[in-house]
Amino acid sequence: MQDQSPILEVDRLNTTFHRNGRPLPALRDVSFSVARGEVLGLVGESGSGKSVTLRSIIGLARRYGEVTGQILWQGRDLLPMPDRALRQVQGREIAMIFQEPMTSLNPLLTVGLQLEETLQSHTDLPRAARRDRAVEMLDLVGIPSAAQRLKDYPHQFSGGMRQRVMIAIALAANPKLLLADEPTTALDVTIQAQILDLILRLADEMDMGVVLVTHDLGVVAQTCDNVAVMYAGRIVEQGPVRDVLREPRHPYTVGLMRSVPENLPPRTPLYSVPGTPPGLDALPPGCAFAPRCAACIQPCQQDRPGLSLIADGRQVACFNPVTKAEGNAA
Repeated sequence: MQDQSPILEVDRLNTTFHRNGRPLPALRDVSFSVARGEVLGLVGESGSGKSVTLRSIIGLARRYGEVTGQILWQGRDLLPMPDRALRQVQGREIAMIFQEPMTSLNPLLTVGLQLEETLQSHTDLPRAARRDRAVEMLDLVGIPSAAQRLKDYPHQFSGGMRQRVMIAIALAANPKLLLADEPTTALDVTIQAQILDLILRLADEMDMGVVLVTHDLGVVAQTCDNVAVMYAGRIVEQGPVRDVLREPRHPYTVGLMRSVPENLPPRTPLYSVPGTPPGLDALPPGCAFAPRCAACIQPCQQDRPGLSLIADGRQVACFNPVTKAEGNAA
């Protein structure tokens, strides 16, 4: 039986950047957990805080802003760790796939050298074994003639192949948690499906937790066990993916579901959530979604709702959540 105890516990995570002396709260009281072998999806509009969440977990956001709260990794809090100790976790225990492989890979170094650099930093393998491991990883992610392609540069690979190289680098040291920041961005549908299948297969084979950031609710439905919906730096709804997508209870989640076109007649206007997300320097005093919400009531404009448990595993941050029937109709 699979161990369901969490390997990662994020508790009241806050990340604040500063501009001209003004605080810009990018994350506010974000809390979730990930178990070994679990795939958690983070969804929401651009600017909702999904990528900042991943960068805060792995320690990149603290270089440019203030990060508070708790990030418990197998019982150890990562936030107070000095940089040297944190580097022993980055890449070795927690790995990350960034959005754009062409800018993440060094164009002046061969992919073999970039793979071996990761292995040299995070394993004790000798040089010959590192090369063998690099060939093994390229072969594992489905790159033909892996031994020959070690000498190639990133520009000699297609977009889908570069993304596979990024996955190979991320997984080279057998991490226990993978942070995937929109790993299928700008890829065609066929390659997207192959990349997602690859990540899921490797996660299952390696018994690895995955946090997947994406805009695509279809991807979430097909790949994730649980989902957290983010808006303006906060989680507004989370729970088992089947329950959240079938019966969304937060008005924002309902809006996202309605924005997915399905069985529409030709020339039917597409639905979009009215309004635009607020800027980090212009967050309303109450619920950040209140100015765009048709279900807004008086408390929404004054107070910020916290996540409340509404069912087994389901949490919603809303003073006036939609009914189960309304969620079914989304």
